[in-house]
Amino acid sequence: MTFGMKYAVLRLIILSLAMLSQIYIFVHIHRIIRSSHKSGRFKTLASLTVGAVIFLLFALNLYFLFIPVPWPDPSRAVQYMLFYPSAVWGLGSVFSALLLCLFQATGAVAKIAARTYRRLAGKETPETVNAGRRNFLQAGLSSVAAAPLLLCGYSTVSTGRDCDVQKLTLPFGLSLRAVQLTDIHAGIYMNRKEIRYYTDRVIALQPDLLLLTGDYISNSLSFLPDCLEEMARVQTRYGTFATLGNHEHWYGALTAIEAIFSRYDITLLHNTNQVIHTGHGPFAIAGIDDLCAGYPDLGAALHGLDETIPKILLSHRPEIFPDAALMGVHLTLAGHYHGGQIKLLLPGVDFSLADLRTPYPEGLFRINNSRLYVSRGIGTTFTPVRLNAPPEITLLHLKG
Repeated sequence: MTFGMKYAVLRLIILSLAMLSQIYIFVHIHRIIRSSHKSGRFKTLASLTVGAVIFLLFALNLYFLFIPVPWPDPSRAVQYMLFYPSAVWGLGSVFSALLLCLFQATGAVAKIAARTYRRLAGKETPETVNAGRRNFLQAGLSSVAAAPLLLCGYSTVSTGRDCDVQKLTLPFGLSLRAVQLTDIHAGIYMNRKEIRYYTDRVIALQPDLLLLTGDYISNSLSFLPDCLEEMARVQTRYGTFATLGNHEHWYGALTAIEAIFSRYDITLLHNTNQVIHTGHGPFAIAGIDDLCAGYPDLGAALHGLDETIPKILLSHRPEIFPDAALMGVHLTLAGHYHGGQIKLLLPGVDFSLADLRTPYPEGLFRINNSRLYVSRGIGTTFTPVRLNAPPEITLLHLKG
């Protein structure tokens, strides 16, 4: 099965689960409404209103996910009033439905166990229903099930304010001060004003080198010029270098993308490299195309490089690391997984879906003298929610 087919199947599974969750939540709310003491007309209107609101939020979320909205700089008011409510509902409702299903399944098992116990103990008695107690439990259950929605809403609002500047000191062969940015995902959830905020923070770090590792856009190439114009504001001693991610391949043609990078004087390394000469000796920067959506060629990316000079490899996805280490790359920089983007802090372990997809979800890894660093990036994909995986600007102190 090709990558495109796998991605289509994954999207179909996620979409099916999301649709089922909407139906499940509507049925649950409808039952609560029907069990109330209100008039029949009120119950009908309330159920229709709930159904319409659920449908509208879900439809808007699907539209914003799958249909490019070429609005390069939406205001905060538009984001909070139009884009974020549907996005928060789209993710939070799925977890709310799962929570409701879990609680109701647990309750059903408890009832069966109680009936079985009474039967075995010879205490078979008619089961009585306390309407007040039942309504109280339903209200409590609904309140608990709303927690994922509240958490998603809080995570969305607080995402931009929690940015980390992750500082690392690594051996390299010569001294450099480099900044890595990745997974910007410019779009309706990452407008130009927000990109400028991150760019200003990078400028304040005064790097010798800016390294960009893909996914500059969310779902439309129309966002790329503004994104790169902001990146071009960073003035460095040795330049800005970039490689492509999967989102560029999904939503743009390579020739058009290369032209935009050239317009803003950002060096795009597409299975190629560049040697940079400093007062302390040369080093090389290589870039490889996205491992799944592109046409990666590590041999071409490293072609012609002297084995003795320090090398940095830019790769959107980190899975190239074992091969890069084998070919003598000193430092590989990657992103793609956003640190899981939504991470659960379980006792003794952190868990996200990224842990199921890669051995390199985030952080620093080492094979012999070769190192890989995987950044969480600054943007989001599919949903503007980040939980326990804040945005990251990476400052690398490379030492000789």
